[in-house]
Amino acid sequence: MSVTLEIPNEVAQAMRLPEPEAENRLRLELAVALYSQRILALGKAAQLAGLNRWEFEDVLARRGVPTHYSEKDLAHDAAYGRRHQ
Repeated sequence: MSVTLEIPNEVAQAMRLPEPEAENRLRLELAVALYSQRILALGKAAQLAGLNRWEFEDVLARRGVPTHYSEKDLAHDAAYGRRHQ
């Protein structure tokens, strides 16, 4: 599934973002918002933002957004690491 979001021209112009930067910035803002609301996991939010996990974690840290990392996440990451040794 792919989702397309249309933003009215008057709203897009009011954002005061340079046009070449607008799409990436909106993806980042959406990713941060969805992650902070626990709608997206860290890896998927980073993917939406077009960043790697470490870059996205840096963005979260600079904005004071706490990371959500449970024991289940740790087990998942450990299993992934064992499969890819």
